[in-house]
Amino acid sequence: MIPQRRIFRTGLFLTSDKTSLYFRHWPAAADGKRKVIILFHRGHEHSGRLQHIVDELMMPDTDFYAWDARGHGQSAGPRGFSPSLGRSVQDVDEFVRFVAEDAQVGSEDILVMAQSVGAVLVATWVHDYAPKIRGMVLASPAFKVKLYVPFARTGLALLQRIRGLFYLNSYVKAKFLTHDPQRIASYVRDKQITRQIAVNVLLDLYKTAERVVSDASAITVPTQLLISGDDFVVADQPQKQFYAGLRSKIKELHILPGFYHDTLGEKDRSIAFDKIRPFINHLWHSSRPEIFDYSDEDRWSPSADAYRALQVPPKAGSLAGIAYRILSYGMKTLGRQSKGIQLGYETGFDSGSTLDYVYRNTPAGTGPLGVLLDRFYLDSIGWKGIRIRKVHLQQMIRQALERLRERQIPIRLLDIAAGHGRYVLDAIEKQTDIESIQLRDYSDINVEKGQQLIKERGLSHIAQFKQGNAFDFASLAALEPQPTLGIVSGLYELFPDNALLRTSLAGLAAAIPPGGILVYTGQPWHPQLKTIAYTLTSHQNGVPWMMRVRSQNEMDALVAQAGFEKCSQLIDQYGIFTVSLAIRKPNT
Repeated sequence: MIPQRRIFRTGLFLTSDKTSLYFRHWPAAADGKRKVIILFHRGHEHSGRLQHIVDELMMPDTDFYAWDARGHGQSAGPRGFSPSLGRSVQDVDEFVRFVAEDAQVGSEDILVMAQSVGAVLVATWVHDYAPKIRGMVLASPAFKVKLYVPFARTGLALLQRIRGLFYLNSYVKAKFLTHDPQRIASYVRDKQITRQIAVNVLLDLYKTAERVVSDASAITVPTQLLISGDDFVVADQPQKQFYAGLRSKIKELHILPGFYHDTLGEKDRSIAFDKIRPFINHLWHSSRPEIFDYSDEDRWSPSADAYRALQVPPKAGSLAGIAYRILSYGMKTLGRQSKGIQLGYETGFDSGSTLDYVYRNTPAGTGPLGVLLDRFYLDSIGWKGIRIRKVHLQQMIRQALERLRERQIPIRLLDIAAGHGRYVLDAIEKQTDIESIQLRDYSDINVEKGQQLIKERGLSHIAQFKQGNAFDFASLAALEPQPTLGIVSGLYELFPDNALLRTSLAGLAAAIPPGGILVYTGQPWHPQLKTIAYTLTSHQNGVPWMMRVRSQNEMDALVAQAGFEKCSQLIDQYGIFTVSLAIRKPNT
């Protein structure tokens, strides 16, 4: 049967950083329940090269959408460039939300299909943003590009440090992508193919892929993975490792012998489509999307296992044990010349005082050496992520204020563990329509410092800072005046037990009326968990600072259980800290 060519319309989608992205939409040919598949193209390519997928899948009752990624095809931006891979993943999140609104469907009626670099973007998006989509089909995700030159990544990273931004041209010839002569010819003559890629994107691709593959257990979306058997471009082992880690009970792996990298554009791609079609149909015909049970994640999950393993330090005589002891000794002796490190030992490296110091990001210490050590300390990846989280918190708080104004809801702000409160007060600077600000914290020091900041900024007429327990349901539920915007930042990440979080979130839900907003943070991953656990101390009487990371899915499930619906999220480019916004749903 010869497939009929589907007609498409085109449009432009504007991202949050005002970049205009071109997209195509192939409307469904029949009325009825809306079903949407969003396609994401390979690196270097564009949406025009996906027409054959829409035609050959022969799903006339399904709407298809596809974009040209920023810097590709007819989309804006320098060719082959993105500020970071994280920015491109955020583009995915924003585009999917746009499609849901454009097609007037919920996320549960959306399925995504992606190839190569597009598949890495989608896998990272599903990992980091925890969307409630129907499922995903990934074809030859580029988790590890074969560069063939020894030490290529190290050399590129060094050159980037020396030269700054530069571009590389793809070494891949069309004949190594597919056996289909028509696809080869069209690739060669296609003027919209972007053959260059920015070095920062390529290096980000490797780092992000390694993170997502190693933490694939955080992904619970139904997944079909297609691996090309004779792929010259990407390695297959990381793809298999990724698949093995997935926790969805609905997942399929297919290895396609003889296929080159352009899996869905191969000469015998009908073999792939014959596997994709029934998988998608099964997901569509399910009465509802698969719902993963997160109720026991703090006890029975890879995250819980990793936390328990963290509590057993490496053997003293092992290389790791020796390295951590040397690092710890160095920080407790020479390191104390750094003001930040000294403050960490005095108040806890997870304390409000430490966070306020990290936010200010001004190195200080005893003599030039102390200042230099403090600069290295403040430049650690965790503290960089914390400062980005502060920026994201401020963005999300301002977004929340706008939402409340649009709904003509009075603005009464509450932060249940504010530290010194600097990030909140910075966020609401020059806002003149806030009725009240309630800041709370368990620490006398934080309360004192916070009261001082309120006084310095002339906000005593609307703001107050009191001591309070963020896990006391009764005190939260009884707050007056009743808050319409609740904030909880950097708190839940410090406690492995979900029972505490449920109590705290239930208190917030009792305090915030329907239509009110919750802004909350998460930590789905951290690259320095062991270093932190074996060298730094917490605010809890100087005990080791050990953290259990929660997947974004787990965190969102706890928030949803309390009666909030997540509708927006930001995450740093390292994948460490998230900031989300959720609306209080009506009581049922």
